Amino acid sequence: MCDLMPASQPAEKMGKMKKLRRTLSESFRSIGDGHKICVTKMSTRSCQGTDSVIKPLDTIPEDKKVRVQRTQSGFDPFEKPASQPTSPKFGKADSYEKLEKLGEGSYATVYKGKSKVNGKLVALKVIRLQEEEGTPFTAIREASLLKGLKHANIVLLHDIIHTKETLTLVFEYVHTDLCQYMDKHPGGLHPDNVKLFLFQLLRGLSYIHQRYILHRDLKPQNLLISDTGELKLADFGLARAKSVPSHTYSNEVVTLWYRPPDVLLGSTDYSTCLDMWGVGCIFIEMIQGVAAFPGMKDIQDQLERIFLVLGTPSEDTWPGVNSLPHFKPDRFTVYSAKKLRQAWNKLGYVDHAEELASRFLQCFPKNRLSAQAALNHEYFSNLPPRLWELQDMSSIFTVPNVKLQTESGDSIQVCSRKNSHGKASCGSKH
Repeated sequence: MCDLMPASQPAEKMGKMKKLRRTLSESFRSIGDGHKICVTKMSTRSCQGTDSVIKPLDTIPEDKKVRVQRTQSGFDPFEKPASQPTSPKFGKADSYEKLEKLGEGSYATVYKGKSKVNGKLVALKVIRLQEEEGTPFTAIREASLLKGLKHANIVLLHDIIHTKETLTLVFEYVHTDLCQYMDKHPGGLHPDNVKLFLFQLLRGLSYIHQRYILHRDLKPQNLLISDTGELKLADFGLARAKSVPSHTYSNEVVTLWYRPPDVLLGSTDYSTCLDMWGVGCIFIEMIQGVAAFPGMKDIQDQLERIFLVLGTPSEDTWPGVNSLPHFKPDRFTVYSAKKLRQAWNKLGYVDHAEELASRFLQCFPKNRLSAQAALNHEYFSNLPPRLWELQDMSSIFTVPNVKLQTESGDSIQVCSRKNSHGKASCGSKH
């Protein structure tokens, strides 16, 4: 049984109550014109011996009544508050308006959209969620990596919207990509533009490689070109952080034409050199106007095209090649290495271009030039020195005299200046 507490003595109890009332009374401060609230036991006695401050409302002067009435709460906890119009907010699906579909992939659809928050154009990458499969891992990886990447040459992730049916990644809107740009200007790009695009590509790669992130899917479609000529790395769905050495990477990465021979031969132990092969392929495609190694059949055909130019590898030229899963010497024709200009003649028209391309297109992965080292190659020696001093978020086009040239036969000139209203102003050449 519970112990019974002894009854308090009446006198002792009254003393405690008086002490409590006095303490509480002293804790309140004046309101209005010097009046004080007095805590009493159902009493109208004043704390100062004057008339009570607790009076009926009709006996309070009008100027005091207004003050008292303002302190009364009209809130009813059981009454629903009146709906108030709210401004669109980030992180909400209704904050963005879809304008048109830009493309569709195996697990996502990309729309051109508009933000209702600030009126800016955005790209909405809507990823369909299957209830039984959950969120695609590529989407999770892309979102988690891009949240921490802030660079002028990497597409900016503005917002993430998660609903039951979809995961939407909201990116800055960039109006075209390098593939479309080259399609509009066949036969190779202006040499000066190639140099500026390549510099920006290397700048973005150097940034992510220093953070131990591999892109793993470099191709012209994943390099966006803004209306000011900025090149931005995009589509990090296959990107992966490599903080420690790993032997568990998939060799099913990189579109076939831009996939390096070590990956084609089954290697899963690769690092930043994986991306640098893709840089070499894209560099040649910009200069020559055609893909460097456009395999038409399968991996075997792709490797034959590579070996035809760079030479069939051996243990002498590529230590460890015989141990790769798919390398069988008797399956490949033995070719000797050629000068790159024999395969792509326009490399010979630009100072130092052939030498730089050859540093990227090395069959032996460890021989490939890094992005940071490539930025200091002599090929870029005629660019303004200030380009190497820019902050991460600064565009190369903030440097005076850095601008894209009009492409030959160009009908849509990439904007490189702004008018007095701050909007892009473009001329056209037909």
